[in-house]
Amino acid sequence: MIAPDAGLSVNRQCWLLGIARSSFYYQPRPASAQEVDLLNRLDRIFTEHPVYGSRRLQVMLLRDGISVGRRRIRRLMRKLGLWAIRPKRNTSTPHPEHKIYPYLLRGKTIDQPNQVWATDITYIPMRRGFLYLVAIIDWATRRVLSWRLSNTLTTDFCVEALSEALARYGRPGIFNSDQGSQFTSEAFTRLLLDHRIEISMDGRGRCHDNIFVERLWWTVKHEWVYLRPAADGLEQKRSLAEFFDWYNRRRPHQALGWQTPDEAYFGQLVPAAAAAA
Repeated sequence: MIAPDAGLSVNRQCWLLGIARSSFYYQPRPASAQEVDLLNRLDRIFTEHPVYGSRRLQVMLLRDGISVGRRRIRRLMRKLGLWAIRPKRNTSTPHPEHKIYPYLLRGKTIDQPNQVWATDITYIPMRRGFLYLVAIIDWATRRVLSWRLSNTLTTDFCVEALSEALARYGRPGIFNSDQGSQFTSEAFTRLLLDHRIEISMDGRGRCHDNIFVERLWWTVKHEWVYLRPAADGLEQKRSLAEFFDWYNRRRPHQALGWQTPDEAYFGQLVPAAAAAA
């Protein structure tokens, strides 16, 4: 975005863009092998026990012989985007310029494709390093409509995933997400509003408001990523492409009457009770 040979000084370009000049020269350092190992351990524990906060995570690590301070665990939890699932106050402060929308799904019967879409971001470990994964899913059929990987928690890869889903599958009536800054950003919400989609956002500390995406993350990690650790981002992208093809086309869901997400999304959605009869 900043071009040193554009005819304007770097200082002037940074001022026009509203960023510090030091940000232009900053070169991020990759996480150390020790920190990546600690991130992976925290991710595994939290995936199994999403009610654990920093205190209990510290105890679990100590039982494995790893002594880590709670301040460091809290910092790593923020890096992973993890918040313990329980009623609480002031979990995090929303971006002051981002609008927060109400939760619209309470009490609704959601049983049709494209009635509600949902999204979330999760941490994906690799042999060396890690990536962030965002996915857009259809709530009623569990079908993954699009996904993207990124090495930073920016907004652009979330907007790309949403744009692909809208281009390929039309638009839902309601789109649900958490209150993360990526999903409350102007770029993301404007895309939804331009397509006349109602915006729904989870309450703070309420994991069950977006339970189907949370369940997807458990499946992604336990049935695929942990069993097939990728060496780098390219290998991880190929592996996840294989996973989502398997998940959509070949993995039956009990809640869908043992249909696959593709069968439920493109065909007639059969209630589980009726299919079992």
